[in-house]
Amino acid sequence: MPRVLLATDADWIHREVDAAIAGDDVEVFRVREGVEVAKVLRSEPFDLVVLDLQIGNMGGMATCMYLRLDQSVGLVGHVPVLMLLDREADIFLAERCDAEGWVVKPLDPFRLRRASAALLAGERWTEGRPVPVDA
Repeated sequence: MPRVLLATDADWIHREVDAAIAGDDVEVFRVREGVEVAKVLRSEPFDLVVLDLQIGNMGGMATCMYLRLDQSVGLVGHVPVLMLLDREADIFLAERCDAEGWVVKPLDPFRLRRASAALLAGERWTEGRPVPVDA
């Protein structure tokens, strides 16, 4: 059974993600701070990490970069990351921290389910387009 680690301090995001992807075949566990992600991954195996960009204490981008650093030195194995972005302009951040996928808010169960299923299957999931900068 796939295990998903969700990092968010927003209860509404936890409810939406849990309702969309938890079930008989997927378990969702939650941490409220970005700094907890690496600690949990060092002690328990997970198949997917879902990061809210606006998580308190350590933002989603910093958490993803910290996780990738831990992976590069062998402290944790590779785990795909799905980022929950606030707007399309944040796609740049998800790309910079090597997230395998992202969903732009507002969230909906169908998109969350499809994105998590894709990442659990070893695929990527991206949506939206970067906003061009006027020169």
